[in-house]
Amino acid sequence: MSLDARKIRLIMELRRAGVTDTKVLSAIERVPREKFVPEAFRDQAYENKALPIGNSQTISQPLVVALMSQALEVSDRMKVLEIGTGSGYQAAVLAKLCRRLYTVERHPPLLADAETLFRDLRLHNITAIAGDGSRGWPEQAPFDRIMVTAAAEKVPQKLVDQLAEGGIMVLPLGAQGGDQDLVKLVKRDGDFTMEKMFGVRFVPLVEGEVA
Repeated sequence: MSLDARKIRLIMELRRAGVTDTKVLSAIERVPREKFVPEAFRDQAYENKALPIGNSQTISQPLVVALMSQALEVSDRMKVLEIGTGSGYQAAVLAKLCRRLYTVERHPPLLADAETLFRDLRLHNITAIAGDGSRGWPEQAPFDRIMVTAAAEKVPQKLVDQLAEGGIMVLPLGAQGGDQDLVKLVKRDGDFTMEKMFGVRFVPLVEGEVA
């Protein structure tokens, strides 16, 4: 089966699993996931599963990428912050949906590879830095939307502070090796409401200086 055929099969699978936002489905269809996975896993690029990318990190399962993107409710006028660039795949999907994407990655080798792909794919609305994602990107705040692709044990207050009034943040909460839930926060009057979505398993959100 060709990569194109596998991609079509994946899009249909995502629809059946509850991804109804046509803009999100279109973004996933337009981003070549095979470019974001190691050569050894290219034939599995459009399987609905997470794959290793090095530095003890993974490229997320396409269904999780799609559901997180859908929950974020992004429009093309919005400024979005992503914490955890990883392979760059989720950033590439978000870049198709928003006006400007800022993304932070604590592993410089992963960031360098992701930035090369962003240039190759002409995703010129992405700005990326190496840094401690738990601190966000205060110089560019506020953000209309924030997506965190690593699990925090509690909601990071610094990220809440960088979220615009009425903004949405989607992130996994829970300890490494324990139960984690994907949650959706909506900021109102400086505080937030929180809705649990479904169980997930992400690498931990690590605080501290980047080596």
